[in-house]
Amino acid sequence: MATADDSRLRPQIELLHSLADVVKENLSLLLPVDQAWQPTDFLPDLTAEDWKDRLETFRAPSKGLSDEILVVLVGDMITEEALPNYAISLNLIARDEVGTSDEPWAKWMRGWTSEENRHGDLLNAYLRLTGRVDMRSVEVTVHNLINNGFNPRVSKNLYGGLIYTSFQERATKISHARVGTLASNLGDENLSKICKKIAADESRHEAFYTKMMGQVMAHDAATAVLVFKDTMRRMISMPGKLMFDGKDPDLFEHFSAVAQRIGVYTARDYASILRHLVNTWNVASLSLSGAAAAAQEILCAQAEKIESMVESIMEAVLREPARPFTWVRDRMV
Repeated sequence: MATADDSRLRPQIELLHSLADVVKENLSLLLPVDQAWQPTDFLPDLTAEDWKDRLETFRAPSKGLSDEILVVLVGDMITEEALPNYAISLNLIARDEVGTSDEPWAKWMRGWTSEENRHGDLLNAYLRLTGRVDMRSVEVTVHNLINNGFNPRVSKNLYGGLIYTSFQERATKISHARVGTLASNLGDENLSKICKKIAADESRHEAFYTKMMGQVMAHDAATAVLVFKDTMRRMISMPGKLMFDGKDPDLFEHFSAVAQRIGVYTARDYASILRHLVNTWNVASLSLSGAAAAAQEILCAQAEKIESMVESIMEAVLREPARPFTWVRDRMV
């Protein structure tokens, strides 16, 4: 496995660290702690004298949520809770060997991690307080996912970490925003506000990673396009891929099928994100030759290729039988 000291990564390390001033200029995409929201802001005050009434008022709207939405919400929360694995992977870019570095990349990584950490905390608290799911099963799944680790399959290239995170931040923004809309349609404005607030964070984070990869494209287009093609060729490995509740070895696939079935995150979204990144990074207009030009051609056609398969993918998803999810006490979903 490649490391940050691998000689093959030296040019990428040098370029990324030459962008420190650009990173510093974009640290404003992180909110100062004293201005940031906290999970408590969206939850009932359990220290108030009328806490029981407040809690019941908070819980009541969640009773209208379908099992499909609960399954997707739990899957999204579990993915957020596994943040330690993702932060470890991206620290290869920050190279914060002491853990308190004042270098811009290190400050971004710590700030990004601290903002992301609130997402899992808030969704966890929402699920726990509403009592709609089996929290022990959820906790076992989180434990297993962090324990099983995470392989974004980009470790041989630091650029791949930026590409991966640009993609994933946009994907999670879409997923959270859509769960929020579904919750609102079913009368749970508490969950809707929570999901939309998290989606707004993801949007800021997406902006940072997309900007930084844009800088890489401007300075090292050939290598960047080759890494981009290689990352997308293997398909983006979703962060929750190794989730396991102790019973269902194909839990992630079953969760993903439910998310597609109710339109939270689909193959069409995957293609849309890929097209967005290709356009944002102006891949089609880059002047390239050789292998990089071949990779450029593949990338510019890949979204359309995936879209041509969307209908058959959705038909297959809709043919999938309902399955029991321990998260909702083995009800069939």
